[in-house]
Amino acid sequence: MTQGNRTVPASIEEMAAALDATGYISDRGLSTALFISLTIRKPLLLEGEAGVGKTEAAKAVARILQAPLIRLQCYEGLDIAHAVYEWNYTRQLLHIRAAQDGDVDEAELFGPKFLIRRPLLEAISSPDAPVLLIDEIDRADEEFEAFLLEVLSDFQVTIPELGTVTATTRPYVILTSNRTRELHDALKRRCLFHWIGHPTLEREIEIVSRHVPEAAAGLAAQAAAVVAGLRGSDLAKPPGVAETIDWTQALVALGRRELDIDTVEDTLGAVLKYREDVEAVRDQTLAELVAQARAG
Repeated sequence: MTQGNRTVPASIEEMAAALDATGYISDRGLSTALFISLTIRKPLLLEGEAGVGKTEAAKAVARILQAPLIRLQCYEGLDIAHAVYEWNYTRQLLHIRAAQDGDVDEAELFGPKFLIRRPLLEAISSPDAPVLLIDEIDRADEEFEAFLLEVLSDFQVTIPELGTVTATTRPYVILTSNRTRELHDALKRRCLFHWIGHPTLEREIEIVSRHVPEAAAGLAAQAAAVVAGLRGSDLAKPPGVAETIDWTQALVALGRRELDIDTVEDTLGAVLKYREDVEAVRDQTLAELVAQARAG
């Protein structure tokens, strides 16, 4: 179906096929959530553990729509100046100094040519219906989360010197959260919601094979099996699909076609990122997981 200058998949099946064509392997639940979000133009909140493909889903949607991706990476202390807009003070000062008579029109000084558009304002101002990715919203402060309520409700922002800027063409919005803190109900009510969990072993093998085609089939399956086993251990930070892909790439770089315990121990830093987790599995647990993976 056509929405303005964007073509949106007309069904869940078409959405799944379009995602697959971009290299993103989705299950039906995620394909459904993305299809509904794009069709009714409602923001979609994707939650899940780090590395399960939330950000990549937004990138895939941008490729499907052939739309620009505008990304706002959230972090503690994120404010309006970095998320919405700020004034180009250096250029304003140069403009004042260049005025021969020193008489500067304040309205001109705080006009559009001195305005620096940050991701939120850029997305709202764009006539091209971009994909707006608000990444890791759980890392931002609660005050910024509250500010987003106006943006997600009315797709507008207020600039005191210029007035309210309202989107003429609403962007497609995807938010992601690693759930490092609970988001407020007010934000969730403005979004559709979907939880992305770790994939099944079969789907993870397919994902790894797609991203690392040079890996031997047995190596991709063994790596995915070991990672799946690690997720069942009591770890501070279970590895995601991204770590499985990174690890497989590292194993390929070392010329390995199958796993062995020495190589696994040497490359464990590609999978586990906390010293406590590495120490916790560097015993019989790791040896057993490797043996099970090799046995198929």
